[in-house]
Amino acid sequence: MSLDGKVTDDSPVTRVDDLVAELRAGERAGALLVGLEHEKFIYPAQGTAPVPYEGPNGIGALMERFARHGWAEFRETPTSPVIAMQRGKATLSLEPGGQFELSGAPQLTARAAHQENLEHLAELNEHTRALGQRVVFLGHRPFDAVATMPWMPKSRYRVMRETLGKRGPMALEMMLMTATGQVSLDWRSEADCARKVTLTARATPHLVALFANSPLKLGAPSGFLSYRSHIWTGVDAARCGYVPAMLDGSFGYRAYVDWALEAPLLFLRRNGQYLHPAMTFGQLLRDGFDGQPARRADWADHLSTLFPEVRLKRVLEVRGADCVPPALTGALAALMRGLLYDEQALSDGLALLRARPFAAHLELHAAARRDGLEAKDGAGTLADAALELVGIARAGLGRLDPLDAPLLDPLEALARGGKSLGRQVLDWPRDAHTVLDRASRT
Repeated sequence: MSLDGKVTDDSPVTRVDDLVAELRAGERAGALLVGLEHEKFIYPAQGTAPVPYEGPNGIGALMERFARHGWAEFRETPTSPVIAMQRGKATLSLEPGGQFELSGAPQLTARAAHQENLEHLAELNEHTRALGQRVVFLGHRPFDAVATMPWMPKSRYRVMRETLGKRGPMALEMMLMTATGQVSLDWRSEADCARKVTLTARATPHLVALFANSPLKLGAPSGFLSYRSHIWTGVDAARCGYVPAMLDGSFGYRAYVDWALEAPLLFLRRNGQYLHPAMTFGQLLRDGFDGQPARRADWADHLSTLFPEVRLKRVLEVRGADCVPPALTGALAALMRGLLYDEQALSDGLALLRARPFAAHLELHAAARRDGLEAKDGAGTLADAALELVGIARAGLGRLDPLDAPLLDPLEALARGGKSLGRQVLDWPRDAHTVLDRASRT
């Protein structure tokens, strides 16, 4: 989640080349790092209703407990509610429906990122127990309705509720009801970025299948093992899905910038206010707003409101996974480090996942969100190809850093079993207490 702090870069941008340069600035010469983000749902320990921000056992009270243990509060104004916290380079933040997220510090290894997440969860479990709450690991709220969900007190969300809510029929469901695990990674050059983006995009259906953990909607089977992934098809076609160049081998910085220029602004920050002019970023770049040119801060805000399957800012974000228990979230970090940070693994992954026609790739992604690892992929299933990807990542880590490789064990076992977590959730008794109880176990 973007903290939307004080705008610090008012410098103008007037050319497409300025925007390309912002992506180029993400190139890293030193050690390549791994960042892990893990969103979770908070529910009452003995209840099934979503937890509001307010009240002695609310999300705000949970934030207060973290503040007493070394986390610095982040408020939009001195009198606003606490909406995020920071300690070192780690951030705790809230998604619109109270999803509780750790954005970990950049780490040298996947195991360090995983360990940080485990330590955070131990701290979170201590505080939630004291407040009569529990932590639930699912990709979609299984029994709740959008109309009865609480909203977190953040200005960005008030604006996006209106602007993004008009862009697609499932936009508010995405904001309030979904949770994910994400990995952020580095690149060294435009060519290196292009290869990493291409492999990640081609592998995204496999990631959806491996981490599918959201089969329920309003207590009944949704028809998708990753309903969270399906929701993204109804958010905003102009800012979600795939940049076609990500898949065919032609990707570069300019392709991402050109795609981003066509997306409408969700908001524009001016003088402490969130405005929502009806224009694309391309129009803002060409015409300016209220007599003033576009600013670098506007571009940073815009990039944070784009939601492709692979997102570029100053890092490459992998966005295909549902929220899963922490062992599998750690496995996601190890998988992507092994695939993208070892040159041989990167080449082997691209050789395994060759380019398909764009429509065929979308069909495979649709099958992944519907059937998970059981989805058909040619003569086999997505489980077969996913197992090969895990093997390539394990070999990559063997060359790069063998101590990260054991993190892949639960993911390999899942792929060998051939059934996604979402299939297992469908086998649970369907009452809310049982589902939330089982989904709170690690």
